[in-house]
Amino acid sequence: MTPSRQDPRLRTSTVPLTKPPMTITVLASGSAWQGHVPTARRICRKAARGALDAAWTHASFLTTSSAAELTVVLAGDEVVRTLNRQWRGEDKATNVLAFEARDTTSPKEAPRYIGDVVLAFETVTAEAAAQGKKFEDHLAHLVVHGVLHLLGFDHEKEEDAHAMEALEIKILARLGIGNPYAAAEALLG
Repeated sequence: MTPSRQDPRLRTSTVPLTKPPMTITVLASGSAWQGHVPTARRICRKAARGALDAAWTHASFLTTSSAAELTVVLAGDEVVRTLNRQWRGEDKATNVLAFEARDTTSPKEAPRYIGDVVLAFETVTAEAAAQGKKFEDHLAHLVVHGVLHLLGFDHEKEEDAHAMEALEIKILARLGIGNPYAAAEALLG
């Protein structure tokens, strides 16, 4: 006998079929971001949404009954350098920092605050130029990368790095952006 579609043995996934509502706030510190790319806020929202949509099943705290929120902060190198020194012990600017929220005291019906992604304008600009990438594409990639960190992805181990990069490539492709690792892979390959 062939099992029917209603057969519980065919239900292999416990993942809800609908994604939770998500709020993405983008804050810009200074005018450099807006002057260089007037659409920076839109790019960040779209990239963050793409990462959340693609990876939400990996984050156990995102369920159909809980909304999620995160913030993308467009800052300068000095702000990022200060944060990097304070929280990671590295006295230098970096392209993106991700600060996962660890507050578990919110009521269950309240939106879950995922955390903050902070980007450094001068570093992102210099990297895009040095790597021959469109600034907008590099910005989107770094937002995706930061959001994936908020959802628990990391690249400390080689196998985790490959999985995270593969997901980044998939998300960026959905956004119409090419593989950000292609140039490096061509040099190695």
